[in-house]
Amino acid sequence: MNISDAQRDVRTVFLGGFAGQLVSGGVWLLSAALATWHSPRTAILVVVVGGVFIFPLTQLLLHLMGGPFALPKGHPMNALARQVAFVVPLNLPLVGAATLYRLNWFYPALMIVVGAHYLPFMFLYGMWQFGVLAASLIVVGIGIALYLPTVFSLGGWLTAVLLLVFAFTGRSVAPKCIR
Repeated sequence: MNISDAQRDVRTVFLGGFAGQLVSGGVWLLSAALATWHSPRTAILVVVVGGVFIFPLTQLLLHLMGGPFALPKGHPMNALARQVAFVVPLNLPLVGAATLYRLNWFYPALMIVVGAHYLPFMFLYGMWQFGVLAASLIVVGIGIALYLPTVFSLGGWLTAVLLLVFAFTGRSVAPKCIR
């Protein structure tokens, strides 16, 4: 199997990232709402614990949509997908350190980590659009940390919106991607 065929399989099974971004966007939306109307601690707990369940919930959503919900065993992109999955949890200590220094840096730090996590998705899916999502999260996260660090929930809301918009963008673009 060549790379472009493997990337097409990823785009097809995961609908250009639609289900994953929809689930992620929902987790961030819930967290942002809790940050706004409840407490930062609860919001942090929801996005961190909820993040653990993003892939299983993505698979469940894909299954409920009636299509395949995983790449076939032995697919050449499975190894890269597993490696990419560990980028966020392995960087949570850095997010924690930023948060201990300044509570309002939690979302911006997590945005930067999640944005970096999306960079390899460009290759995995064969979609440059993931680079736009990654850059958006990183730049907005840095911007909030530097220029709007007094609003705790802002990064949560903006990330939720970016992920939800990208869910539908990825779904519409994926069938047209040719590599």
